[in-house]
Amino acid sequence: MLRAHDVGLLVIRLGVGLVVAARGAQHLFGWWGGLGIDKTAVLFGQFGYPAPKAMAVIAGIAETFGGLGLAVGLLTPLAGAAVAGTMANAVAASTALGYFGGFEFPLLLGVGAAGLALTGAGRISLDAFLPVLRSQRLIYGIALLVLAAILATVTILLSKN
Repeated sequence: MLRAHDVGLLVIRLGVGLVVAARGAQHLFGWWGGLGIDKTAVLFGQFGYPAPKAMAVIAGIAETFGGLGLAVGLLTPLAGAAVAGTMANAVAASTALGYFGGFEFPLLLGVGAAGLALTGAGRISLDAFLPVLRSQRLIYGIALLVLAAILATVTILLSKN
């Protein structure tokens, strides 16, 4: 039996996931008017990230595949944590621009991804076919979000030095 919250989770997953995946593809491949990996690396260097090309690749992969994972509901706690951690870095990099026109968009995507990491994908997802994720355990989302927060904090601190 289809439940309203499963349909709602599908809509949120598709919205957040596809937007993030498209941004990741812009960063990695330059699709849809994006910078591509080399220009994204230059931007990361301007933000102060060490090894900017490697960081740009990692961010692009996390966005692209984390976003796609959210959209189809595959390994949702991991995908949500990857996107949330990447968006934490995007928020940190854009705080100088202020809230409006600055960090409100990555903040919204990160909060949505974190929420999905905690709730799971719902029954209209690929996770529904995985026995370990069929019934989402809150601890999976919490553990992965803690890991993402630690990694994001380390990355942000490295960019400030």
